[in-house]
Amino acid sequence: MDESEMPTYIGADHLAELLDEAVEITRKAGELTLEYFGSSGLTIDLKADGSPVTQADLRAEQLIRSHLGLRHPDDGIFGEEQAEKPSRTGRRWIVDPIDGTLAFTHGVGLYSNLLALEDEEGIALGVINMPFLGETVYAARGLGCFCNAAPARVSQRDDLSGSYLSTSCISNWEDAALVEVNRAGVELRTWGDGFGYALVATGRVEAMVDKDDKLYDLAPMPVIIGEAGGCFTDLSGEPTPYGGSGLATNGHLHDAFMGLLSAS
Repeated sequence: MDESEMPTYIGADHLAELLDEAVEITRKAGELTLEYFGSSGLTIDLKADGSPVTQADLRAEQLIRSHLGLRHPDDGIFGEEQAEKPSRTGRRWIVDPIDGTLAFTHGVGLYSNLLALEDEEGIALGVINMPFLGETVYAARGLGCFCNAAPARVSQRDDLSGSYLSTSCISNWEDAALVEVNRAGVELRTWGDGFGYALVATGRVEAMVDKDDKLYDLAPMPVIIGEAGGCFTDLSGEPTPYGGSGLATNGHLHDAFMGLLSAS
């Protein structure tokens, strides 16, 4: 049976191999982005939606696509910067070459490289690589979550007061939600993008929220947060990265954060 005839569900042994590949490829992309990070010659263009893109974004996505194309030529690829490649296997790789391009272009090292693999059961594996920080958080379905090879787990805090909530921005928040978060004694920080989700998975903050985001920004998060012992949903409460928003928590406080963030 060749790869194009393989069932779309991925067994544990093969999934472990794919996770190792995904971590390797994402780290290579991260190394490439560091060549541009902090460079005075970095060229920043604006896409049609007004968001920034650099040659580092474009080259990092091409690097990931090239590696995946050689190793898994029949898999689909959906990325931020290039047209989607259709799948012949039922599997699809989802790529965000630089999550946090605004941070990247301002010389802030909290950006990340994201990669996920989707099969018929949903998101099978995910990687958040933070090259400037030297951290990679990754997980695969049923195989656990890890940060640089050490097991990663969410925090065990079950009290909103004193808990930490991260977000990518507050410009799209309702004023009432900000008031409720403050009133509950929650510490709100803008350690956003993939970095915020990595903080949840490793127990350094209790929650991360994106009120408006794309699939390539969110795809790795359900499996990473779930395998770390937490909970990931969109803001309607559905356990999916396809809903245009994301809330990741340590699980103990998920309903409480949902209540705060639904204030209007």
